Amino acid sequence: MSFSFYSGEVLLIDKPYSWSSFKAVHHIKKSIAKHPSWTDEQGPHPVKIGHAGTLDPLATGLLIMCTGKKTKQIQDFMNLEKVYTGVFFIGATTPCFDREKPVNAEYSIAHITSEHIEIVRQQFIGTQHQMPPLYSAIQINGRRAYEIARSGQTVELQPRTVNISQLEFKIWNPPFLHFKVTCSKGTYIRSLARDIGLALHSGAYVYDLKREQIGTYNLNNAFTPEAFAKHINM
Repeated sequence: MSFSFYSGEVLLIDKPYSWSSFKAVHHIKKSIAKHPSWTDEQGPHPVKIGHAGTLDPLATGLLIMCTGKKTKQIQDFMNLEKVYTGVFFIGATTPCFDREKPVNAEYSIAHITSEHIEIVRQQFIGTQHQMPPLYSAIQINGRRAYEIARSGQTVELQPRTVNISQLEFKIWNPPFLHFKVTCSKGTYIRSLARDIGLALHSGAYVYDLKREQIGTYNLNNAFTPEAFAKHINM
């Protein structure tokens, strides 16, 4: 099978659970390094590989990776709308707004009804200001926010303007709220969980998260890292 990794390829990869986005890129790079197009008589040559939008380690789903000259298009992919599905845990919070750290507070959910959830859902559709999580990859004076947070220092973040064009709450099975969201670049689903918990006069964190789509690129057409390695050597 013919590939032009130097001229540029756009790769759709299904990131596994617990993998960092960096680990996924490294794995794909190793697979490409074994492909005949990677080498010539002078031996292997490095090829650029980057991804268009980080996924948290505990999230799964679509990563768009670009190689070679296609890396110049990464920002174009990052600007596309994204679709996520997953589950919010209502009634508790964690410092990082997902399951990476233990629960640090618990709240009542006895007052939460389906009608209450629908009212809150409508509040989060449209353009809004969102505060990013403390544990995020945002750079502050050359350091990642999560590095500063883990060191115990104060992290000063600024709200971002984001847009949520669609938000569906599919199943309310206390304490689990299943959702689907279509949102703009820069939207943190973990922050959305925190804000929804507050709006419900309770707490919430991301229990499960999958990125289904970026623009018109769909997870259904993506390869797992293992399947990609086999695919390019067929």
